[in-house]
Amino acid sequence: MAAESAGSDIGAAKGVNSSSGSMVRRILLGSQLRRLREARGVTREAAGYSIRASESKISRMELGRVSFKARDVEDLLTLYGVTDDAERAPLLGLARDSSVAGWWHNFSDVLPGWFQTYVGLEGAASHISTFEVQFVHGLLQTGEYARAVVAAGHRTPLAEEDAERRVALRLERQKLLLGESAPQLVCVLDEATLHRPFGSPAVMEAQLAHLAEVSHQPNVHLHVVPFALGGHPAEAGAFTLLRFPESDLNDIVYLEQLTSALYLDKRDEVAQYDQALRRLVDISLSPEDTRDHLWRIRQLL
Repeated sequence: MAAESAGSDIGAAKGVNSSSGSMVRRILLGSQLRRLREARGVTREAAGYSIRASESKISRMELGRVSFKARDVEDLLTLYGVTDDAERAPLLGLARDSSVAGWWHNFSDVLPGWFQTYVGLEGAASHISTFEVQFVHGLLQTGEYARAVVAAGHRTPLAEEDAERRVALRLERQKLLLGESAPQLVCVLDEATLHRPFGSPAVMEAQLAHLAEVSHQPNVHLHVVPFALGGHPAEAGAFTLLRFPESDLNDIVYLEQLTSALYLDKRDEVAQYDQALRRLVDISLSPEDTRDHLWRIRQLL
């Protein structure tokens, strides 16, 4: 039964592109392997022993955090009692397809490993909901503003080439908002992000103008939480919630830290962030009022 469920869920992954899709396929495959293992009553320790790996390696595989070797998947399927070729083929196909390197791997020299996971998930999401308090979200930054943010985020100056590659990565990410299967983006900005200067006044003016322009896109919903509101439901800080078209994938909350990131996928935790974001949207300025607010701030620069 579990193997039949795996086959139907795998079919849902076919619509994602091969680049970001590799991340989704890893998560899907890991989820199916976990279900098969639990249905068979096999411990992670025993599963790890069968493929000459540790219990923690099995845990990372089931979370889709590592790539899969075809031989390991074959051995695990045998251990879990999935021996019919027709049942094994879709899962082995997922293992093969999940090894496709994403476009962002070309930037691995300037991209932290923990953020590579996020870029892959972002590219596969159908809905991206985010709250920012420090600066404009990366998907909505201009090139000059991005350069100022990159420069401010490092204690020691970056080499010019490294800085430019980080900016290029950010601008490449933005292309997903323009594709045929572009995700819905709900971006809530604390008003502080609009006043905190990154770069010259001209850079800030151009960034605010860009926000107003991009907010006209049908898949971009921009809101500002004004100073006048006082406190709000997201006092803990910035976060991003990702939702996927695949029914087998849980929503994920991304929390970025100074040297790493947290990925939350427990339903009760994600639900709290989802509720906080919904409340933020309800109390913040509408997209139309946000554009008016952006215009007023631009006049003060």
